[in-house]
Amino acid sequence: MIASDRLVLRVSEPADLAWQIAELNSPAVMCHLGGPRDEAAIAESFERNRPALLHGDCGFWTVVLRGTGMPIGKCGLASIDSPAAPAEVRGGVQIGWTLAEPYWGHGFASEAGRAVLGHGFSALDLPVIWSQTSDSNQASTRVMARLGFERCGALDYSDPDYPPEDNPTTVFSLGRGEWAARGRRIQA
Repeated sequence: MIASDRLVLRVSEPADLAWQIAELNSPAVMCHLGGPRDEAAIAESFERNRPALLHGDCGFWTVVLRGTGMPIGKCGLASIDSPAAPAEVRGGVQIGWTLAEPYWGHGFASEAGRAVLGHGFSALDLPVIWSQTSDSNQASTRVMARLGFERCGALDYSDPDYPPEDNPTTVFSLGRGEWAARGRRIQA
C-alpha cells in the first residue's frame, strides 16, 4: 500500500475487477490507449497484477480516495515490452495511470504518479522511470510535465498497436537523481 494526501494506492481486490471493467474500459477513458479492451483480456491482466504486486514486482495499484475507499482508477509501473520500442527503452520500467472520467482534472493522476515514482525510486531502486503517450493525449503529457519528466524526442516511435492518431508514441524519462534534485523524497 502507498498513501498520499488524498489517495491510497492498494493491491487490487477481487471486487475491483468489475469496477475496472465498468469504469475504466469506456471509450472516453481508453481513447488514447487503443480503445476499450475485451473483458477476458482485462480479467487476465487483472489476475497477473495482484501476485506481481504482492511479490514486490512492478504492477498497477487500485487508486482509492482516502477516507471513503472509493476506487477512482489505477496507477503503477510496468515493463516496456513493445517490440516497436527503441532498444534503449525496451525492457525499461514505465509509469502509467488510468482514472475514471468523473475524477479527471482534479490532480489525482499527478498525486498518484508522485506516490508511484517515490516507490519506484526507493523500494524498487530504479535508476530511471520512463513514461509514454502520444501528442494526442495532452492530459497525460501535462501530468508528465508536472511530475518532472523530460521529453526524449529522439526515442519517439511508431507503435502498430495504436491507431495513426495516437502515433508516434512519445517517450519521456525521469532519473532518480533528477527526482531527488527537485526536492522529492526518495522513500516508500
